[in-house]
Amino acid sequence: MIASRPFVPSARETLFMARTPLRSDLGSTRKKPTVPPSAPQRRLDVFANPNPERDYVIQFVVPEFTCNCPLTGQPDFAHFTIEMVCDQLCIELKSLKLYFWSFRDVGAFHEAVTNTILDAIVAATKPRFVRIAARWNVRGGIYTNVVVEHRKKGWNPAPAVALPAAANPTTPS
Repeated sequence: MIASRPFVPSARETLFMARTPLRSDLGSTRKKPTVPPSAPQRRLDVFANPNPERDYVIQFVVPEFTCNCPLTGQPDFAHFTIEMVCDQLCIELKSLKLYFWSFRDVGAFHEAVTNTILDAIVAATKPRFVRIAARWNVRGGIYTNVVVEHRKKGWNPAPAVALPAAANPTTPS
């Protein structure tokens, strides 16, 4: 059995070893920025739809949404799926993230939050269609799902194309 000895760097090795900076009071070696790189915001930034002549679906999945119960102040957690067919404007992703973050300390019922988000998206982008499905985590043994939609007046989606099921060559017939 070989006895292991503690590693002691030579004087030359010590010169080339990385020095670890002292930890801050936050427990991190990185300094806290004087101005945060981002902060919650209540506006949605938009950009021009690169293909406004075509209906196509953009799907946003927000798996970590938090707000507070307006009665108890306890946190409520939800998973949002937003599906939209834009018209002239699309939502910029970072602004959507910061918008969702702005609800973190807001007390609101599930239905109100979901409808408020729909209203903000419609106001910012005036889409052809948007559907939001909010799947709220269990409270008192009950899951809540809230689904809201907006359809631009006069807009009709193109009929769905039914494609045949693809044959799987590994499945015996």
